[in-house]
Amino acid sequence: MQKAGACPAFVFMNPNNNDALVELRNLTFGYGERVVLDDVSLRIPRGKVTALMGASGGGKTTLLRLIGGQWKARQGQVLLQGQAGNDSARDVGAMDRQELLLARRRMGMLFQFGALFTDLSVFENVAFPLREHTDLSEALIRDVVLLKLNAVGLRGARDLMPSEVSGGMARRVALARAIALDPELVMYDEPFSGLDPIALGTAARLIRQLNDAMGLTSIVVSHDLDETFQIADQVIVLANGKIAAQGTPDQVRNSTDPLVHQFVSGQSDGPVHFHYPAPPIEQDFCGVRP
Repeated sequence: MQKAGACPAFVFMNPNNNDALVELRNLTFGYGERVVLDDVSLRIPRGKVTALMGASGGGKTTLLRLIGGQWKARQGQVLLQGQAGNDSARDVGAMDRQELLLARRRMGMLFQFGALFTDLSVFENVAFPLREHTDLSEALIRDVVLLKLNAVGLRGARDLMPSEVSGGMARRVALARAIALDPELVMYDEPFSGLDPIALGTAARLIRQLNDAMGLTSIVVSHDLDETFQIADQVIVLANGKIAAQGTPDQVRNSTDPLVHQFVSGQSDGPVHFHYPAPPIEQDFCGVRP
C-alpha cells in the first residue's frame, strides 16, 4: 500500500501488437520537376524503432514532414491509425486544420541540433508544449516537466539556459520536450549529428529505453550506422525515390544490393557516383592552359 504523501508510481506499458501506426501507400512527392519519393509504400509498426537511412537528399526528412502534415503528397496516402481502441485510419494529407492539430498532439518531434528556444530556460523549454496545448495547472506542469527531465537525466539542469548546456545535453532537453505531451509517435531528425561518442551513445540508449518504457513508436532519421543499427527494430534504406532495402539491421547489413552495400560499407564510389553529372572534361578544359 502506498504511504500517505508518497509520490505515485508511474508504470508505462509497452504494446505487444505489431500493427502499423503509420502507413504510406503509393506515395509520390517532389519539388518542382524533381521527384523525391516515387510510389513509396511502407509501414511503421507500433511500439518499434524504425530507422530511415540513405544518402543525403534521399527523402528521409521529407518523409517526416509528410507524416507530420507539413507537406502534402502529390499522389498516394499517409495513413495515421486511430488511437487505442479505434481502428479507423485517416489520411494526414486530407485532414482539415483542426484534425491536423489533433493528430500532431499524438506526435513528438526532435529536430536536428535540438532547436531549443534560446531565451527560455531548460525547464521552460520543456514546459512550453504543456502550456500551449493543455489546461494543466502550474503545479502539474512542474511535476510533468521534472518527470520528463528526470527521464533524460537532466532534472538537476532545470534552471540552466540553452547557452549553458553542452550539445549532448541540449539534445536530451529537446527529447524531454518532444515527449512532454506523452505522444504515441516520436520522430527524430538526425539525433546523433555533431555529438561526441559519449553523448551519442547516451542519446541512442535514451531513444531505445524511452521507446520501450513509454510504449512509443519511433522513427529515426540517421546516417550513423553503428548506433542506429543497435537500437532499430526495422531499417528502411531510401535511394533514388524508392525503397532500396527494408528489414532487420542484420538483413540490411548483409544485403547484396550494390547500392545498399555501398551505403553500409561507406564506399566512395559505386551506384552513387563520386562525381556529379558533368560534361566531358575535355569540353571544359580543351585549349585552356594554366
